[in-house]
Amino acid sequence: MADPESYRPARQDIPTDPGVYRFRDEYGRVVYVGKAKNLRNRLSSYFAPPHTLSPKTRAMVTTAAGVEWTVVGSELESLQLEYTWIKEFKPRFNIAYRDDKSYPYLAVTMSETVPRAQVVRGEKKKGNRYFGPYSQAWAIRETLDALLRVFPVRTCSKGVYRRAEQSGRPCLLGYIDKCSAPCVGRISEEDHYALAEDLCRFMAGQATPFVKELQRQMQEAAADMDFETAAARRDDIAALEKAFERNAVVLSDSTDADFFALAEDELEAAVQVFHVRGGRIRGQRGWVTEKVEEADGGRLLEQLLEQVYGETAAEASESAAIAAAAAPPEPRGSKHRPAAELAYREDAIPRTVLLSEPADSADRLEEWLSGLRGSRVTIAVPQRGEKAHLMETVRENARQALKLHKSKRAGDITTRSASLQELQEALGIPVPLMRIECYDISHVQGTNVVASMVVFEDGLPRKADYRKFSITGEAARDDTASMYDVISRRFRRHLEEKAQREAAGPRTGQVEAGAEAPERARFAYPPSLVVVDGGPPQVAAAARALADLGIDDVHVVGLAKRLEEVWVPDDEFPVILPRASQGLFLLQRIRDEAHRFAITFHRKKRSSAMTVSVLDELPGVGPAKQKALLKHFGSVKKLRAARVEEIEQVPGFGRALSEKVAAALQSQQEDAAPAVNMTTGEVLS
Repeated sequence: MADPESYRPARQDIPTDPGVYRFRDEYGRVVYVGKAKNLRNRLSSYFAPPHTLSPKTRAMVTTAAGVEWTVVGSELESLQLEYTWIKEFKPRFNIAYRDDKSYPYLAVTMSETVPRAQVVRGEKKKGNRYFGPYSQAWAIRETLDALLRVFPVRTCSKGVYRRAEQSGRPCLLGYIDKCSAPCVGRISEEDHYALAEDLCRFMAGQATPFVKELQRQMQEAAADMDFETAAARRDDIAALEKAFERNAVVLSDSTDADFFALAEDELEAAVQVFHVRGGRIRGQRGWVTEKVEEADGGRLLEQLLEQVYGETAAEASESAAIAAAAAPPEPRGSKHRPAAELAYREDAIPRTVLLSEPADSADRLEEWLSGLRGSRVTIAVPQRGEKAHLMETVRENARQALKLHKSKRAGDITTRSASLQELQEALGIPVPLMRIECYDISHVQGTNVVASMVVFEDGLPRKADYRKFSITGEAARDDTASMYDVISRRFRRHLEEKAQREAAGPRTGQVEAGAEAPERARFAYPPSLVVVDGGPPQVAAAARALADLGIDDVHVVGLAKRLEEVWVPDDEFPVILPRASQGLFLLQRIRDEAHRFAITFHRKKRSSAMTVSVLDELPGVGPAKQKALLKHFGSVKKLRAARVEEIEQVPGFGRALSEKVAAALQSQQEDAAPAVNMTTGEVLS
């Protein structure tokens, strides 16, 4: 824990201009990013007497070991730079909104040459268009089923699509006219892509042009006495109106707005947003965050808008670029707009953003959002009328979301906290177990030896910090040597990175806005506890590796599988945790995760080793030349019998290379052990 006075900059050295500042810890990680109209006044407030600071601010300044700042030209620039840095560094003391990924979306894969419409959950992929989220999966499935009458876009998987291409027969949806069947050429890829664009326009709220066009076709067919076509267009209109009216009409048709409402307590905050397009609620989303920094509702909403619309603008640009690259060339005279010209950004960032309470720096946010959208964006708080009534509905959803979130997390947080506390007390470790690393060795009879390192922070896995090790040479002779090697490699790198940081000195002072960020450490910061899979021999090897490196502030234990006993270095008897102990459950979970990760890597490495060919050892012959040899000769046996002149006939092989290949093949044949018939025992020539 650092003393803020040890890195406090002189007051006169801090400029009074607007800017953005970063606090860094002793390992160089950014732990907090903030902006200020006056950097001197804001930064000086962090170095007030500790007892006058709030608990969260006090925790932040004592965790940090340095502060740096960047002067910008305006408050708008400070807002943009703050968002960029928060997105890049993900500081632990900044508010981070966790988006609820469980809502279903209608996705149209515009990044593909033949787009597919499907209902999805989870992370969004670049280049695709997403509509929603919807509260119920069945609602969007019924909507999509109705829309396929008018927009028969492909909905099948890649496997089904390929089988239809190979067989020349479409799937069932193609036979019932709910798919235009591009797989068998009923429609060209260009026309199918345009059809997917029409579906996207309809889902974005541009329904009226399609309904009017169908009405015109229906009237023309009726006038020509083509009553079958007229009835089909009538049913298409009914399907579109059914899909369009599925969303409740809440405001006038010209209203495009996002409604954000906040509900909070001392520790957490929940935000709900209703996306209203054309007067209808098109989607609903929710976020929950821990209030790791001191912030009121205005500050929370400001940071939420930065995160939501900053990511939306980035996704819009990437999606347009990817979709434009994937789209087939437009036929000459086509009336369809290319995918890059779709009004995605205008749909994602509406003309009006309505909040349940005023946001900090609302005028700067308006200027920023207007630049992202390309036209004027207004931020307001509705006071009366239908918009205020809808805002109260959104606020009630936020209250219920926070209540549900706290009830779901109560047991989980309590269990994790209890397990970490119980484990710390049972092992007699004086520091909290904020970070635990576990190591496991995997091999088959000493071959393909690998090791895994998994990381748990606050009782949860941190998969970005997982590492894999390949072990060769003397270190692969047994598990203890392998464990010593892995622990030595991991912590030797930690000491090297620590020496580099100390040589660079504390990062305090002004930095340029465009300055490059320091290189990310490969192995983050050291753990409070190292867990090894095994008993006393493995524990002794890990402890010896740390001692040889001069590290004495990292504790080591081993978890043996036989009786699940916990072994401590230089202790004759193990620590026995109760079978129902939450601490034991946590250790078992960490150990099992390390074992899973090691086994996965070992199987991959073993599979690679089993596919090694004798051609891999030929000098100057890479994968392309190996394929050329096999294509020309048909087998390795025929290649071995070939003369230099015959090898020289293979494309890419000159005289010198052909002689090297022939010599290498001859050497391999001479060194090979004699073949034996395993049934008769006969030695084959």
